[in-house]
Amino acid sequence: MKKIFTILSLSILIISGCKDYLDVKPKGYTIPEFYEDYEKLLNNSALYGTTAAYPTYLTDDAQSGEIKDVNNSADYPSYALFKRNLYEFKPGAVFEPGKEDGFYEGAYEHIFVYNTVINNIEKVKDRPMADRMQLKAEAQIGRAFEYLTIVNAYAAHYDAATAATDLGVPLVLTEDVNVKYKRNTVAEVYAQIQKDLDEALPYLSVKAPNNFHPTKSVGYAFLSRMYLYMGKYNEALQNVNEALKLNSSLIDYKLYTNKAGTYGRVCTIADSKVLFPAADKNGESIWTRIGSGSGGHVFTELYISADLLNVYQKDLPVNAKDKRLNLFFCNGEANFGSKPVYFPNRRLWAPYVEFNLGFSTPELYLIAAECEARVGNKDIALQHLDKLRNMRIEGNQPLVAANSEQVLLMALEERRRENAFQGNARLIDLKRLNKDPRFAKTVVHKNGAETYTLPANDKRYILPLPPKVLEFNPSIPVYDR
Repeated sequence: MKKIFTILSLSILIISGCKDYLDVKPKGYTIPEFYEDYEKLLNNSALYGTTAAYPTYLTDDAQSGEIKDVNNSADYPSYALFKRNLYEFKPGAVFEPGKEDGFYEGAYEHIFVYNTVINNIEKVKDRPMADRMQLKAEAQIGRAFEYLTIVNAYAAHYDAATAATDLGVPLVLTEDVNVKYKRNTVAEVYAQIQKDLDEALPYLSVKAPNNFHPTKSVGYAFLSRMYLYMGKYNEALQNVNEALKLNSSLIDYKLYTNKAGTYGRVCTIADSKVLFPAADKNGESIWTRIGSGSGGHVFTELYISADLLNVYQKDLPVNAKDKRLNLFFCNGEANFGSKPVYFPNRRLWAPYVEFNLGFSTPELYLIAAECEARVGNKDIALQHLDKLRNMRIEGNQPLVAANSEQVLLMALEERRRENAFQGNARLIDLKRLNKDPRFAKTVVHKNGAETYTLPANDKRYILPLPPKVLEFNPSIPVYDR
C-alpha cells in the first residue's frame, strides 16, 4: 500500500497542477504555506469526478447487448473483459493482473488531497481561523464522500451485528506516504465518516459560490444518506428534513423532449437550442460530482433490463409517460453516426445528459419518503413521492396506498427509477435491501442462450480490491468471492 500511495501522491501532484507549490521529496514533500494554495487544491477540477459507472454491469438494471449487436457499442464480445466478468457474476478477480481500477485508485488520489488540506490548513497564518476551518470542513466532506462511496462498493454492506469484524477499506488519514496501512473494518470506516461529517457541519456555510463547494444542506444530506445506509431511519429522517429546509428545488422533466438531429438530444419543448442542464447548472444539484468513466463507461453499451422496464411501467397512470424512460433511453432505434441503427423491442441507455452523482434534491425526497414509510407515516411519505413524480411523469396522478408497507415499496421503486444507471447507487441498494427478506432478490442476467444468477447476499456483490493493491500487499485480507 505504501508504494501505491507513493505513486498516487506523485501522480496527483502532477495531474492536478500542484507541482508549482508542492515539492515532492524522497521522504515526503513540502506542504503548502498559504491559504490560497489549499484553496487551489480543493478547486481543482480533478476532484469533481467520482464514481465509475461499471458497477451497473453487476445489477438488475442491466441487459447486455447481443453477440454481433447492431449497435457496435453494445456488441457483447467487444465489452472489456472486466465488464463481462461483472455481467456474468464471475467469482474472484474482476480486473486482470496489472490493470488499474480507476474507481478505487481514483478515490484514494482524492483522499490524498483532502488529507493534505485537513491536516495542514489550520497552520497557515494568512487568513482568519474561521476561513481556515471552513476550508477544512470542505475537505472533510470530500474525504467522507470518497469513503462512503468505496466502503459500500468494496465491502459488505453495513450491518450493526457484523460491522465491527466485516472487512472495510484502508483508512488513510495522513498525506505521509511512508505510513503503513491496513484494511480497516466497516465499523471503523463508518465511524471516521461520521466523525468528519460531525466536525465539518458547524463550519459549512449556508451558501457557496457554486455547487462544487459543500454547504450546510450538503452536510445534512450527507448525514441522511449515511444513516439510511446504516438502517438508522429516524436519524436519517431528522437530517433529510433539515436538508430540505435549505434546498428543495426540482426541475420539471415534462418541459423536455427528444428531438432528432438536436445536439445533446434532450432539449426543451419550447426551444430545441435549450438543452437539459449539465450537472453543475442543474437546479436540483446541491453538491456536484460528475460521473467518471474510469474504464466503466456504460453510455450506449447497455439496454434496460426487463425487470427495470417493468418497474418504470408500474404505478404509471393510464396514458401517462415517465419522462425519465422517454428522455434517457433510445426506444428501438438510435443514430450515432451516418445512419440509424434499429433494435426492435429494446431500449438503449443513451441519455446525452451529465448526471450529478454528489447530492441532489431528488435523493432528499426519496430518503424522506422511504424513512417516513419505515416509521409509519405513510401519508407524509406519499406527499414526498407525489412531489417528485409530478416533476417526472406526464399525466401523473397521486399515489394511493393502504398502508406503510405498500408506500415503502413504492419509495424503493421510485428510487430505482430515479437512480437507474447512475454510478453505484443501484449496487448499494441491492446490497442493503438484500438484508431484508421482504426485498431480497436473485439477480438474473441473460446473454443469448446463457443465463447467469447472483443470489441475495452473495459475496460477489462486493467488488474485489484491485490487482495492483494485492500485488503490493499480498497479505491484505480479502473477501472470498
